Amino acid sequence: MRRDLDRADLGAVPRARRELRELLRHWGRPGRSEIAELLTSELVTNALVHTDEDAVLTAVVSSDALRVEVRDFVARCPRVRAPDTGDDTHGRGLVLVQSLADAWGVRPHDIGKSVWFELGAEAA
Repeated sequence: MRRDLDRADLGAVPRARRELRELLRHWGRPGRSEIAELLTSELVTNALVHTDEDAVLTAVVSSDALRVEVRDFVARCPRVRAPDTGDDTHGRGLVLVQSLADAWGVRPHDIGKSVWFELGAEAA
C-alpha cells in the first residue's frame, strides 16, 4: 500500500488507518492490527503536523511481518521525549512507537527522511 498524504487533508489520518485496517484484516495474531493502526496514525500525524509538508505512507505486509514507513521532506529528525506534564497532548507518539513496535527507526534521504516501524505477525 502506498498513499500520498496532503498536509492540508484533515481526513488523511483516519483514511490511512482505514486502509491499513483493510490491508491487515486477516494478518497476525489478535491485537496486532490495532497496534499497527495506532502506530501508523502516530507516524502520519507527526509527519503532517510537525513538518507542515506533504508525506508518503508505505505499508508492506507479508505473512510474518508488517513494515510501515512515512516519508516527509524535512531533514529535521524526530525526538523521543516524555510529555512535559500529564495533561500534555504532544510528545507521546514516538514513545508509543518505541514501546510497541518490534523495531523502528529513522532513515535519512537526500531530501527529508523516513520514519518506520516493523511488527511481527506472531508477537504477543
